[in-house]
Amino acid sequence: AYVAAVLMDKFGVPYWLTVPVAGAVCLVVGFLFGLPALRLEGLYLALATFALGVALPQILKYKHFESWTGGAQGIVIVKPEAPEWSGLTQDQWLYFVVLAFLLVLFLIGWNLLRGRIGRAMVAIRDQPIAAQAMGVNTAMVKSLTFGVSAMYTGIAGALGAIVIQFVAPDSFTIFLSITLVVGVVIGGLASIQGAIFGALFIQFIPNVADQISKAAPWAIYGIVLIVFMYVMPTGVAGLVRIAIGRFQRRRKR
Repeated sequence: AYVAAVLMDKFGVPYWLTVPVAGAVCLVVGFLFGLPALRLEGLYLALATFALGVALPQILKYKHFESWTGGAQGIVIVKPEAPEWSGLTQDQWLYFVVLAFLLVLFLIGWNLLRGRIGRAMVAIRDQPIAAQAMGVNTAMVKSLTFGVSAMYTGIAGALGAIVIQFVAPDSFTIFLSITLVVGVVIGGLASIQGAIFGALFIQFIPNVADQISKAAPWAIYGIVLIVFMYVMPTGVAGLVRIAIGRFQRRRKR
């Protein structure tokens, strides 16, 4: 988000060009962060990434960085104009821009998982010792996984900054991180399409809970979350896979 904001605000770079640049910068940073994180596993690794999320907003407020980051005040971005030939409003145009990036990233993820690197990632996730015995460079693949995930997040952050027209350190709270984890679990771990289901959940369920009860919306949200986890322990994507499998078996019979 800050890469896109700084490039647009300080250097006048076109908004569409800042998105891949932000992805590339985050890819490098994520890869470098993954190198020392290789010594950590499980909860310790989660704690390290949690610590990074806590520290970075404070670093962005550091007085020597204020000339670039705007400090606690953040950076205001001018909303891009839609091309005249499109006949769309600014918001409509940005919707289709985000949708285009979404489709490209899903295609990249789909191909990545079916390639050599993707199979190595899955092998390390399921059986790390066996993967290493089969000659998989676990250190490189783990660092690359950090880099790729950071690239996706960086592109999302850049698009978010462009759409919202504002970026500040307080925009990225720990609650946001927890919300994204909830989306991953609800949508379905190890599932590309699960990201869509998870995003729909974290985007709309809080609004539904607020409409049901103005006094205790988060209580309703928590109950819905527990129900989802109980009914769909493998996430929405897992439930869809099970339903499709049963339907196909019945058709064969």
